[in-house]
Amino acid sequence: MGRTENNPYSEPDIILEEALQEPKLYRVLLHNDNYTTMEFVISILVEVFHKSAEQAAAIMLAVHEKGRGVCGVYPHEVAETKVLMVHSLARKAGFPLKSTMEEAE
Repeated sequence: MGRTENNPYSEPDIILEEALQEPKLYRVLLHNDNYTTMEFVISILVEVFHKSAEQAAAIMLAVHEKGRGVCGVYPHEVAETKVLMVHSLARKAGFPLKSTMEEAE
């Protein structure tokens, strides 16, 4: 019901359309180093990123051969949490494994 002179407290007949935007997505990357074992990288990919053994092995090889590999694409907060989880687990295990995130295009 629109605002009328008889009822000044009623809401006007206005429909607001807001453009909903999808959240930006970020790639989570693992970086190669000379100390972290391949087995540990695979365990991180399975535990943190929920990859199958086959997927984890393929990503681990990309990290080893290309210097870095994509573990997944997530909204900012999820990506940030996964990077922190990787660093925490790696440090506890005594490895310098590096994980970063970058905006997906």
